[in-house]
Amino acid sequence: METAILTKRQEWDSIENFTDFYYSLRIQFLASDLLYQGLSPKQISDAVVKAINVGKSPGLHIREHFKPVFSGIDQEIIYDCKLSRLGYGLVLMNAETKLSAVGKWQLKVLEDYLGKV
Repeated sequence: METAILTKRQEWDSIENFTDFYYSLRIQFLASDLLYQGLSPKQISDAVVKAINVGKSPGLHIREHFKPVFSGIDQEIIYDCKLSRLGYGLVLMNAETKLSAVGKWQLKVLEDYLGKV
């Protein structure tokens, strides 16, 4: 039987892998799901970039809410992003406001928030 000796780099990789796995358990949405709400791939991509930038400004731990992945849609492989509930909400907050699904969602969020104030 061989003995495995972990270097500091291997230990760090193991911790990072476990952390990514843990975050992945809580990330349940796909950015591509917004295609079914009427957003185009470009609109989704732009909204994801804006949402990540919004999250970075107050120091949000981005890895907990946004994870780049590949997905399959209509027999094509696309570059996608898995989103937590907060990530999904941030994407919708930063999506094209001319779309009714986006406008309705933003109004509901504000009504819920203002109703509690």
